[in-house]
Amino acid sequence: MMRKSSTSLRNGKPGRSAPQGSKSGSSAGAGVHAPGSDGSLQPGGDERKARLLVFVIAYHAESTLRKVLERIPRSLFSRFDAEILVVDDASADRTFEIGVEYRDAHPEIALTVLRNEYNQGYGGNQKVGYSFAIKNGFDVVAMVHGDGQYAPEELPKLVEPLLLGEADAVFGSRMMTRFGALEGGMPLYKYIGNKVLTTAQNTLLGSKLSEFHSGYRLYSVEALKKLPFALNSNDFHFDTEIIIQFLNAKLRIKELPIPTHYGDEVCRVDGMKYAKDVMIATANNAFHRMGLLYQRRFDTAPPSDRQHSLKLGYPSSHQFAIDAVPAGARVIDIGAGADGIAGELANKGCDVTVIGDAAHSAGFPPSVHVKVEDLNGQLDFEPDADYLLLLDVVEKLRSPEHFIEELRKKFDFKPRTLILSTPNVAFAVQRLMLAIGQFNYSKQGVLDLTHTRLFTFRGTEHLLRDAGFRIKEIRGVPAPFPKAIGDGPVARAALRINEALIKVSKTLFAYQIYVVAESTPDVEFVLNATLRSERARSA
Repeated sequence: MMRKSSTSLRNGKPGRSAPQGSKSGSSAGAGVHAPGSDGSLQPGGDERKARLLVFVIAYHAESTLRKVLERIPRSLFSRFDAEILVVDDASADRTFEIGVEYRDAHPEIALTVLRNEYNQGYGGNQKVGYSFAIKNGFDVVAMVHGDGQYAPEELPKLVEPLLLGEADAVFGSRMMTRFGALEGGMPLYKYIGNKVLTTAQNTLLGSKLSEFHSGYRLYSVEALKKLPFALNSNDFHFDTEIIIQFLNAKLRIKELPIPTHYGDEVCRVDGMKYAKDVMIATANNAFHRMGLLYQRRFDTAPPSDRQHSLKLGYPSSHQFAIDAVPAGARVIDIGAGADGIAGELANKGCDVTVIGDAAHSAGFPPSVHVKVEDLNGQLDFEPDADYLLLLDVVEKLRSPEHFIEELRKKFDFKPRTLILSTPNVAFAVQRLMLAIGQFNYSKQGVLDLTHTRLFTFRGTEHLLRDAGFRIKEIRGVPAPFPKAIGDGPVARAALRINEALIKVSKTLFAYQIYVVAESTPDVEFVLNATLRSERARSA
């Protein structure tokens, strides 16, 4: 890539721009609102045609660009408020000039021709086109390749799910028709590579796409507005990164079959480098989902998904805690560290009280008692329960030592069971990241932005023993692979491997620390009890 980046009109005239204040329609998710059969929209009750941008991405396409523009169905211009955008990525041939000549020869078409002064790369050129679509208030942007590899004739079919509000992105897939890609001229090695990469990516992402590597894509502009696509690579794996952003954001992707065409166009993709980049990006996202390696470009999850959701049905601190509490027990969930755990215990017939701040005062079943309290202040509740839960809480306190000591002051001779969990900062992945100079805070996981303290196994033991707790059990918890990559055979195999490694060294291979401890009264309580007993004997 060149150091400097700019886009100019050169001699190209811009097409019609959106009126000031125009808004894109959106459906459930981020699609386009309820169109009529002619592609009209009814945002706010005013009928209008959907605004469609056909974005032709071009690089050294002088021999094919004119044909591609001719093949764009003219029905789109009557059905939609449609425009064409050609962005030439600093080609050394006549790609830009051919685009301008075509525009001048067809004044009936709204056509804008731009040329990047410096080559931006495949991904960088897409950023230009999508930014243009957002800036000019389009509803849908459809990317077509200027080399003719993807049939423009398919556009009317591909745009339909977006207009019907059925999807936030539509991909033309060459792999949905059995062996259709091979029959269309795709080389065997590319076919096999496509299949292998797609299978690996689906496994790591928990998705079910037939193809990750099609360049025929249509997006809801409202969906693009939600994504930090400008942070993505300028290289060819931009396509993988934007898919990951869509999946993390829970936006809807729909695939439709398209014909495959391989002609004499020049392939500019280094296959081995592309495969490496794709798999690195996909693996990075798996680590991001586990909270091990924060990736700002992949931080697109809806706010509701960013909470500490329950991890059940596999070895986890949440599952261990729920299994450890017998049915009908009295439980105090201090800090409500895991969303939903109080409800799970209530379903077991437990008498549950949640102690937390105002943010945790709503959303619990009616049977759960809620007490709003600042855990960093003076503790005002009585630990009148059989079990006390401190799940993923102590690392968020200003002074865990003070909190645990104040909690102990409330205990009498009757032992209570304390169940505590906290991330293990000495986890092997964190050590490896530090070794290579990587230390990223994230919105969940070991280095959650809300964490004020970090613990190891030994540090956790000292915290509890110094406060007079008797440790009954301390164990390592594996990383939440099912949460990161979906609960399938690969995640289950990874869990088994992680559990085996924890048996070798829990301090190194445990993702979390899980402790079951028993309370004892503090010295002041014992002294006062002894004095009362002595006075009673003397009376």
